[in-house]
Amino acid sequence: MKIIQMDQTTLPTLDPLIEHIRKKVSLSSEELRETLLSFKLKKIKKRQFIIQPDFVATHRNYVLKGAFRAYVVDSKGQEYTIQLAIEDWWISDYNSYIFQQPATMFVVALEDSEVAQIDYSREQYLKRYSPTFETFFRIMAERSTAFQQRRLIANLTQTAEERYHYFLEQYPLLVQRIPQYALASYLGMTTEFISRLRNQKKKSKS
Repeated sequence: MKIIQMDQTTLPTLDPLIEHIRKKVSLSSEELRETLLSFKLKKIKKRQFIIQPDFVATHRNYVLKGAFRAYVVDSKGQEYTIQLAIEDWWISDYNSYIFQQPATMFVVALEDSEVAQIDYSREQYLKRYSPTFETFFRIMAERSTAFQQRRLIANLTQTAEERYHYFLEQYPLLVQRIPQYALASYLGMTTEFISRLRNQKKKSKS
């Protein structure tokens, strides 16, 4: 197979992505080159949407820098946060991306951000090109499924206060980066409730 030459200046910028992939699978030199050819860098401004309803999500996004929120809006205009992402996390409307059908979610940047994007057709090519890529994307899918199951169980069995404290313990950096309204929506509670919990914590420390 002919190997396309890659601009070496791209390598440092994509290092976090390569490290992320190598934590799960080993990459040969050829597979590394194919990875670098497959992901495109894109800068996203704060409040810019990368996915909107009724348009097909054509990319899977790895966050190199910044923060994102994926949410849906009901018929009354109420927003529900489905996913949050900061550095070293992935985000998309996966139902739209995997099945290549119109999206139902908004995905918006909460900060000035930078992502490494791979489009659907290129991902399918990588899976055909090498079992290594098939394994990597399978591992990601498995971990995502397990995470969503834990989240569903927590929503069904834990109180709002328990969910908040668990999230605070597991993702302290995320809590500092995400606006309170987005965190409240993600955890299924009101911003007033989170403010009350935070005030109680401050009082207990004083």
